[in-house]
Amino acid sequence: MEKKITCALCDREIGKHVEMHHLIPKSQGGRVTIPLHPICHRKIHALFNEKELARDYATIAALRENEEIRRFIAWLRGKPPDFHRRTAPHGGRRR
Repeated sequence: MEKKITCALCDREIGKHVEMHHLIPKSQGGRVTIPLHPICHRKIHALFNEKELARDYATIAALRENEEIRRFIAWLRGKPPDFHRRTAPHGGRRR
């Protein structure tokens, strides 16, 4: 029996595609990774730069406290494991 992997951010089952996220970006000295859906991983990086991630969002709890992440997780609830939609850059700007 195959073990189900759960997304560390949204807590939904992960389907065919999984991405590993560095809680503290590698460029900031991070080594610990967690499994995420591709859409969840892209949302995190669309909202925060690497310094913000290292300084303010180095834990799942800190990420989940962010209002925009909370709304995103609520929106994802009930969607299938491999649900995908293009993630727009935060505020419509490119980084």
